[in-house]
Amino acid sequence: MWTLNRPTYSAHRTFTTCVNRVRDPVLKTRLEAVADFVEQASKQYEAAALASSLHTIAAADLVGGDITRDEMKRVYTDRMAKKGAPGRYIYDEIFAAPAQGRCPLCGHRAVTTLDHHLPKAHFPALGVAPLNLVPACNDCNKAKLDAIPREAADVSLHPYFDVIDNIRWLRAEVIETCPAALRFCVEPPTRWSALLQLRVARHFQRLGLGELYASESAEELLNIQHQLVEVLATDGAMTVRTELGSRATSAAQARLNGWRTAAYEAWSASDWFCNGGFRTKV
Repeated sequence: MWTLNRPTYSAHRTFTTCVNRVRDPVLKTRLEAVADFVEQASKQYEAAALASSLHTIAAADLVGGDITRDEMKRVYTDRMAKKGAPGRYIYDEIFAAPAQGRCPLCGHRAVTTLDHHLPKAHFPALGVAPLNLVPACNDCNKAKLDAIPREAADVSLHPYFDVIDNIRWLRAEVIETCPAALRFCVEPPTRWSALLQLRVARHFQRLGLGELYASESAEELLNIQHQLVEVLATDGAMTVRTELGSRATSAAQARLNGWRTAAYEAWSASDWFCNGGFRTKV
Protein backbone atom coordinates (compact mmCIF):
# COMPACT_ATOMS: atom_id res chain seq x y z
CA MET A 1 0.00 0.00 0.00
CA TRP A 2 1.14 3.53 -0.61
CA THR A 3 -0.03 6.90 0.65
CA LEU A 4 -2.28 9.27 -1.30
CA ASN A 5 -3.02 12.94 -0.74
CA ARG A 6 -6.37 13.45 0.90
CA PRO A 7 -9.20 14.73 -1.31
CA THR A 8 -9.72 18.47 -1.09
CA TYR A 9 -13.52 18.42 -1.26
CA SER A 10 -15.45 18.55 2.00
CA ALA A 11 -18.23 16.09 2.73
CA HIS A 12 -20.69 19.01 2.95
CA ARG A 13 -19.82 20.34 -0.50
CA THR A 14 -19.84 16.88 -2.03
CA PHE A 15 -23.20 15.96 -0.51
CA THR A 16 -24.94 19.22 -1.42
CA THR A 17 -23.53 19.01 -4.95
CA CYS A 18 -24.91 15.50 -5.29
CA VAL A 19 -28.43 16.37 -4.12
CA ASN A 20 -28.89 19.81 -5.70
CA ARG A 21 -30.72 18.38 -8.74
CA VAL A 22 -33.16 16.14 -6.88
CA ARG A 23 -36.53 16.76 -8.54
CA ASP A 24 -38.78 15.55 -5.75
CA PRO A 25 -39.08 18.70 -3.57
CA VAL A 26 -39.94 16.75 -0.43
CA LEU A 27 -36.99 14.38 -0.81
CA LYS A 28 -34.67 17.26 -1.68
CA THR A 29 -35.69 19.15 1.47
CA ARG A 30 -35.16 16.05 3.60
CA LEU A 31 -31.73 15.44 2.09
CA GLU A 32 -30.58 19.05 2.41
CA ALA A 33 -31.63 18.99 6.07
CA VAL A 34 -28.93 16.39 6.91
CA ALA A 35 -26.03 18.10 5.11
CA ASP A 36 -24.56 19.38 8.37
CA PHE A 37 -24.91 15.93 9.91
CA VAL A 38 -22.99 14.42 6.97
CA GLU A 39 -20.23 17.01 7.43
CA GLN A 40 -20.02 16.31 11.16
CA ALA A 41 -19.82 12.56 10.50
CA SER A 42 -16.91 13.18 8.13
CA LYS A 43 -15.07 15.29 10.73
CA GLN A 44 -15.59 12.57 13.33
CA TYR A 45 -14.26 10.05 10.81
CA GLU A 46 -11.15 12.14 10.13
CA ALA A 47 -10.38 12.52 13.82
CA ALA A 48 -10.83 8.79 14.37
CA ALA A 49 -8.64 7.91 11.38
CA LEU A 50 -5.84 10.14 12.66
CA ALA A 51 -6.10 8.41 16.04
CA SER A 52 -6.22 4.89 14.53
CA SER A 53 -9.65 4.41 16.08
CA LEU A 54 -12.06 4.07 13.14
CA HIS A 55 -13.40 0.95 14.83
CA THR A 56 -15.03 3.22 17.43
CA ILE A 57 -17.43 4.77 14.91
CA ALA A 58 -20.84 3.24 15.38
CA ALA A 59 -22.75 1.67 12.51
CA ALA A 60 -26.19 3.15 11.80
CA ASP A 61 -29.29 2.66 9.67
CA LEU A 62 -30.35 6.31 9.46
CA VAL A 63 -28.60 9.56 8.64
CA GLY A 64 -29.66 12.48 10.78
CA GLY A 65 -32.50 10.40 12.15
CA ASP A 66 -34.43 10.70 8.88
CA ILE A 67 -32.60 9.62 5.71
CA THR A 68 -32.49 5.86 5.24
CA ARG A 69 -29.52 3.73 4.30
CA ASP A 70 -31.05 2.99 0.89
CA GLU A 71 -31.69 6.68 0.21
CA MET A 72 -28.04 7.44 0.97
CA LYS A 73 -26.88 4.57 -1.22
CA ARG A 74 -28.82 6.09 -4.10
CA VAL A 75 -27.17 9.47 -3.49
CA TYR A 76 -23.84 7.76 -4.10
CA THR A 77 -24.79 5.44 -6.97
CA ASP A 78 -27.16 7.78 -8.86
CA ARG A 79 -25.83 11.23 -7.98
CA MET A 80 -22.09 10.70 -7.63
CA ALA A 81 -20.84 7.49 -9.26
CA LYS A 82 -23.16 7.51 -12.27
CA LYS A 83 -21.89 9.03 -15.52
CA GLY A 84 -23.30 12.53 -15.91
CA ALA A 85 -24.31 12.75 -12.25
CA PRO A 86 -23.89 16.16 -10.55
CA GLY A 87 -21.19 14.81 -8.22
CA ARG A 88 -19.38 12.81 -10.88
CA TYR A 89 -16.56 15.35 -11.29
CA ILE A 90 -15.62 14.82 -7.63
CA TYR A 91 -15.76 11.05 -8.13
CA ASP A 92 -13.51 11.34 -11.17
CA GLU A 93 -10.95 13.49 -9.36
CA ILE A 94 -10.67 10.99 -6.49
CA PHE A 95 -10.54 8.10 -8.97
CA ALA A 96 -7.63 9.67 -10.85
CA ALA A 97 -5.50 10.42 -7.78
CA PRO A 98 -3.08 7.43 -7.83
CA ALA A 99 0.01 7.73 -10.02
CA GLN A 100 -0.15 5.53 -13.10
CA GLY A 101 -3.72 4.62 -12.17
CA ARG A 102 -2.59 1.79 -9.87
CA CYS A 103 -4.59 0.60 -6.88
CA PRO A 104 -2.95 1.96 -3.71
CA LEU A 105 -4.21 -1.02 -1.68
CA CYS A 106 -2.35 -3.74 -3.61
CA GLY A 107 0.10 -1.51 -5.47
CA HIS A 108 -0.32 -3.48 -8.66
CA ARG A 109 -3.70 -3.72 -10.39
CA ALA A 110 -5.45 -0.86 -12.16
CA VAL A 111 -7.96 1.35 -10.34
CA THR A 112 -11.48 0.50 -11.47
CA THR A 113 -13.73 1.85 -8.71
CA LEU A 114 -13.93 3.80 -5.46
CA ASP A 115 -13.88 1.71 -2.32
CA HIS A 116 -15.83 2.82 0.76
CA HIS A 117 -13.21 2.37 3.47
CA LEU A 118 -16.00 2.03 6.02
CA PRO A 119 -18.80 0.32 4.05
CA LYS A 120 -21.74 2.49 3.09
CA ALA A 121 -24.08 -0.38 3.98
CA HIS A 122 -23.27 0.16 7.66
CA PHE A 123 -22.05 3.77 7.69
CA PRO A 124 -24.46 5.57 5.32
CA ALA A 125 -23.54 9.07 6.57
CA LEU A 126 -20.10 8.47 4.99
CA GLY A 127 -21.52 7.30 1.67
CA VAL A 128 -20.21 10.30 -0.30
CA ALA A 129 -17.62 11.60 2.18
CA PRO A 130 -14.44 12.00 0.10
CA LEU A 131 -12.19 10.91 2.97
CA ASN A 132 -14.03 7.57 3.01
CA LEU A 133 -13.68 7.03 -0.75
CA VAL A 134 -10.47 5.33 -1.85
CA PRO A 135 -9.55 4.53 -5.47
CA ALA A 136 -9.09 0.77 -5.74
CA CYS A 137 -9.14 -2.23 -8.04
CA ASN A 138 -12.13 -4.57 -8.11
CA ASP A 139 -10.23 -7.41 -6.44
CA CYS A 140 -9.19 -5.34 -3.44
CA ASN A 141 -12.64 -3.80 -3.19
CA LYS A 142 -14.27 -7.24 -3.10
CA ALA A 143 -11.69 -8.69 -0.70
CA LYS A 144 -12.50 -6.02 1.89
CA LEU A 145 -16.19 -6.93 1.79
CA ASP A 146 -18.63 -4.99 4.00
CA ALA A 147 -17.18 -6.10 7.33
CA ILE A 148 -17.48 -3.81 10.33
CA PRO A 149 -14.16 -3.43 12.20
CA ARG A 150 -14.63 -4.60 15.79
CA GLU A 151 -11.18 -3.63 17.04
CA ALA A 152 -8.37 -1.33 15.96
CA ALA A 153 -6.44 -4.19 14.33
CA ASP A 154 -9.44 -4.96 12.09
CA VAL A 155 -9.30 -1.56 10.38
CA SER A 156 -7.87 -1.88 6.87
CA LEU A 157 -4.92 0.31 5.94
CA HIS A 158 -6.02 3.72 4.76
CA PRO A 159 -4.04 5.45 1.97
CA TYR A 160 -5.05 8.89 3.26
CA PHE A 161 -3.92 8.35 6.84
CA ASP A 162 -1.49 5.43 7.14
CA VAL A 163 2.07 6.16 6.03
CA ILE A 164 3.97 2.91 5.48
CA ASP A 165 5.68 3.47 2.14
CA ASN A 166 8.62 5.45 3.56
CA ILE A 167 10.38 2.46 5.11
CA ARG A 168 11.00 -1.07 3.89
CA TRP A 169 8.59 -3.77 5.09
CA LEU A 170 7.94 -6.12 2.14
CA ARG A 171 10.39 -9.00 1.76
CA ALA A 172 10.65 -12.19 -0.26
CA GLU A 173 12.58 -15.42 -0.01
CA VAL A 174 13.54 -17.86 -2.75
CA ILE A 175 11.94 -21.30 -2.71
CA GLU A 176 14.39 -23.74 -4.26
CA THR A 177 12.03 -25.61 -6.53
CA CYS A 178 11.91 -26.12 -10.28
CA PRO A 179 10.79 -23.69 -11.48
CA ALA A 180 12.04 -21.35 -8.76
CA ALA A 181 9.39 -19.54 -6.73
CA LEU A 182 9.19 -16.72 -4.20
CA ARG A 183 7.43 -16.44 -0.87
CA PHE A 184 6.47 -12.88 0.07
CA CYS A 185 5.94 -11.72 3.63
CA VAL A 186 5.61 -8.67 5.86
CA GLU A 187 8.74 -7.87 7.85
CA PRO A 188 7.64 -4.91 9.99
CA PRO A 189 10.20 -2.31 11.09
CA THR A 190 10.85 -2.22 14.83
CA ARG A 191 9.88 1.45 15.00
CA TRP A 192 6.29 0.61 14.05
CA SER A 193 3.76 0.28 16.83
CA ALA A 194 2.44 -3.21 17.60
CA LEU A 195 -0.94 -2.08 16.25
CA LEU A 196 0.45 -0.94 12.91
CA GLN A 197 2.45 -4.15 12.56
CA LEU A 198 -0.72 -6.18 13.07
CA ARG A 199 -2.80 -4.04 10.71
CA VAL A 200 -0.22 -4.32 7.92
CA ALA A 201 -0.03 -8.10 8.37
CA ARG A 202 -3.82 -8.42 8.25
CA HIS A 203 -4.04 -6.12 5.22
CA PHE A 204 -1.48 -8.30 3.43
CA GLN A 205 -3.37 -11.48 4.29
CA ARG A 206 -6.89 -10.15 3.71
CA LEU A 207 -6.10 -8.94 0.19
CA GLY A 208 -4.11 -12.04 -0.73
CA LEU A 209 -1.05 -9.99 -1.63
CA GLY A 210 1.41 -12.82 -1.05
CA GLU A 211 -0.29 -14.94 -3.67
CA LEU A 212 -0.64 -12.00 -6.08
CA TYR A 213 3.03 -11.04 -5.84
CA ALA A 214 4.20 -14.66 -6.13
CA SER A 215 2.22 -15.03 -9.33
CA GLU A 216 3.53 -11.79 -10.79
CA SER A 217 7.13 -12.61 -9.90
CA ALA A 218 6.79 -16.01 -11.59
CA GLU A 219 5.79 -14.23 -14.79
CA GLU A 220 8.66 -11.77 -14.36
CA LEU A 221 11.14 -14.62 -14.01
CA LEU A 222 9.81 -16.25 -17.15
CA ASN A 223 10.45 -13.01 -19.04
CA ILE A 224 14.07 -12.61 -17.90
CA GLN A 225 15.09 -16.25 -17.77
CA HIS A 226 16.68 -16.36 -21.22
CA GLN A 227 18.83 -13.33 -20.42
CA LEU A 228 19.97 -14.88 -17.12
CA VAL A 229 20.91 -18.13 -18.84
CA GLU A 230 23.08 -16.22 -21.30
CA VAL A 231 24.71 -14.06 -18.62
CA LEU A 232 25.51 -17.12 -16.50
CA ALA A 233 27.03 -18.95 -19.47
CA THR A 234 29.23 -16.05 -20.60
CA ASP A 235 30.07 -14.12 -17.42
CA GLY A 236 29.25 -16.33 -14.45
CA ALA A 237 27.14 -16.22 -11.31
CA MET A 238 28.63 -13.00 -9.92
CA THR A 239 27.50 -11.07 -13.00
CA VAL A 240 24.04 -12.59 -12.64
CA ARG A 241 23.97 -11.37 -9.04
CA THR A 242 25.14 -7.91 -10.07
CA GLU A 243 22.46 -7.65 -12.76
CA LEU A 244 19.71 -8.72 -10.36
CA GLY A 245 20.98 -6.36 -7.68
CA SER A 246 20.99 -3.47 -10.11
CA ARG A 247 17.38 -4.21 -11.00
CA ALA A 248 16.46 -4.35 -7.31
CA THR A 249 18.01 -0.92 -6.75
CA SER A 250 16.19 0.53 -9.74
CA ALA A 251 12.86 -0.97 -8.68
CA ALA A 252 13.27 0.42 -5.16
CA GLN A 253 13.56 3.94 -6.57
CA ALA A 254 10.08 3.54 -8.04
CA ARG A 255 8.40 1.46 -5.31
CA LEU A 256 10.32 0.81 -2.12
CA ASN A 257 7.81 -1.87 -1.15
CA GLY A 258 6.90 -3.01 -4.63
CA TRP A 259 6.94 -6.73 -5.36
CA ARG A 260 9.66 -6.24 -8.00
CA THR A 261 11.96 -4.66 -5.41
CA ALA A 262 11.46 -7.60 -3.03
CA ALA A 263 11.75 -10.16 -5.83
CA TYR A 264 14.98 -8.89 -7.36
CA GLU A 265 16.54 -8.42 -3.93
CA ALA A 266 15.70 -12.01 -2.96
CA TRP A 267 16.95 -13.42 -6.25
CA SER A 268 20.22 -11.50 -6.07
CA ALA A 269 20.85 -12.67 -2.47
CA SER A 270 20.40 -16.36 -3.31
CA ASP A 271 23.56 -18.29 -4.26
CA TRP A 272 21.39 -21.15 -5.50
CA PHE A 273 19.40 -18.87 -7.77
CA CYS A 274 22.39 -16.99 -9.18
CA ASN A 275 24.13 -20.27 -9.96
CA GLY A 276 21.30 -21.41 -12.23
CA GLY A 277 18.33 -21.97 -9.97
CA PHE A 278 16.33 -19.73 -12.27
CA ARG A 279 16.23 -22.41 -14.97
CA THR A 280 12.88 -24.08 -15.57
CA LYS A 281 14.60 -27.38 -16.40
CA VAL A 282 17.20 -29.19 -14.36
